[in-house]
Amino acid sequence: MSSEDPVETSKVAEVPSASPAHPFSGYDTLPDGKKIGELPADAPRSISFGVVLVTYKGAERAPTNARQKSEAMDMAKRLATDAKANFEETVKKGDPGSVADAGSVPRGVLEPVLEFVLFSIKKGEVYSDPIDTPRGYWIVRRNQ
Repeated sequence: MSSEDPVETSKVAEVPSASPAHPFSGYDTLPDGKKIGELPADAPRSISFGVVLVTYKGAERAPTNARQKSEAMDMAKRLATDAKANFEETVKKGDPGSVADAGSVPRGVLEPVLEFVLFSIKKGEVYSDPIDTPRGYWIVRRNQ
């Protein structure tokens, strides 16, 4: 690099918006088929959460021997019921990547449906239905 070359400064990663060209497009529908709405005015700027992951063939990072999507949904529905009674124990029944505390996440990072659910439910609440994500079905609990 010569002294005439501009010095490259560190870049701050930008969080892309959920536009049709964005990889999160298509993840803006709740499990009941309704489109997500606006977050409530009192929604926090960041939350912490836990997730039970159920992968299936074709999901990101799914193992080569992953279950079919319909089998994964059946399993995820059973686990969602269990998670309401004891989330920590249910995490142990999920696939690798399941964790009772995934840490804190600000708005604008997760797929729109996950963000809407996690930032809308109450602290300690487990969302009632599995949510389809690029990584598989997620059963989520808002921790903080």
